[in-house]
Amino acid sequence: MDLTFTEEERAFRREARLWLEANVPPGPHPSGDTADGFDFCRRWERELFDARWAVVSWPERYGGRGASLVEWLIFEEEYYRAGAPQRVSQNGIFLLAPTLFELGTEEQKERILPAMAAARALWAQGWSEPGAGSDLAALRSRAVRDEARGGWLLTGQKTWCTRAAFCDHLFGLFRTGTGKEHARHKGLTYFFVDLRAPGVTVRPVGRLDGDAGFADVVLEDVFVPDGDVLGRVHEGWSVAMSTTSSERGLSLRSPGRFLATAERLVALYRRERERGAGVACRERVVDALLDAEAYRLHTFQTVSKMAEAGAKMGAESSLNKIFWSEMDLAMHETALALLGPSAPLVEGPDGAWMKGFEFALAGPIYAGTNEIQRNIVAERLLGLPRK
Repeated sequence: MDLTFTEEERAFRREARLWLEANVPPGPHPSGDTADGFDFCRRWERELFDARWAVVSWPERYGGRGASLVEWLIFEEEYYRAGAPQRVSQNGIFLLAPTLFELGTEEQKERILPAMAAARALWAQGWSEPGAGSDLAALRSRAVRDEARGGWLLTGQKTWCTRAAFCDHLFGLFRTGTGKEHARHKGLTYFFVDLRAPGVTVRPVGRLDGDAGFADVVLEDVFVPDGDVLGRVHEGWSVAMSTTSSERGLSLRSPGRFLATAERLVALYRRERERGAGVACRERVVDALLDAEAYRLHTFQTVSKMAEAGAKMGAESSLNKIFWSEMDLAMHETALALLGPSAPLVEGPDGAWMKGFEFALAGPIYAGTNEIQRNIVAERLLGLPRK
């Protein structure tokens, strides 16, 4: 692995930094999980797209710059360094898009990707269901063939759908097969769903932090045309695993996010130390810096392997997910320890730490619980037997 950036990569960083410094709106920014905040972030995403910074690693025909994965990581570092707003497009551009590039038809790419990049169409994820959270293969939502109209009728309920209260579309799995031969991981199909379609009911779910971006999505005989099936019918599990690899691996949580958090934590520690407090947290702050840098170096190593050998992350994405989710939670716990009695206050300059902590609590749960990820690591990477 060569960690020396080329002149082109350094020039790319300078260009990104200058644009972000000149264009990022002053904070604090509203939460993208509220109606007003979502609209604010969506407008910002459109500014990114107009300047061709929304999806830098995508081909130019879809609104990108054709940048390398290394350059994408560089942009992510600069994005979080600049304190830019949340990416409310993340479920689309970071999760669905890599799967769409890999398995989508040309018609689907032309129809979906430009609108996604420009934040004209934003996506929610429809994985979990009541009774089928971490055990995704236990899902019961169904799709029944409608031959007359050339499509499917979807019925069921999806829950914990991030920002579905405000998004335009949903992607998720539905059971299309019947009988023993289509039990569990078989007989599932990956669909795109218009959240404004007849038969769709979106019910916001209140969160611990008071935001209402999450939602239950109830579907009652919702028609979806054949053109909105991604991959082969009955083979949606393998398609979904491509998406979850992006969710747990490179795309959803880039190192830049945690480098910026670690730097904010150091600044908080120095401020509290000047006040004569926080000295007991010194080693935890150092650990945060080391962990963030270790994750950065590991990610560059992974990208190097992918570029040189065309390798995919596969089960290694579970290691990533365990590491970044537990690191994020540890950083926020350290910040609250530094803040002491004022830690619970969400108003004021330090309020972002409590909001961040409340979200970090979910990190070991979403994208597949860390207990599930440890099973995957044990079985697929270490070769340990199943109990």
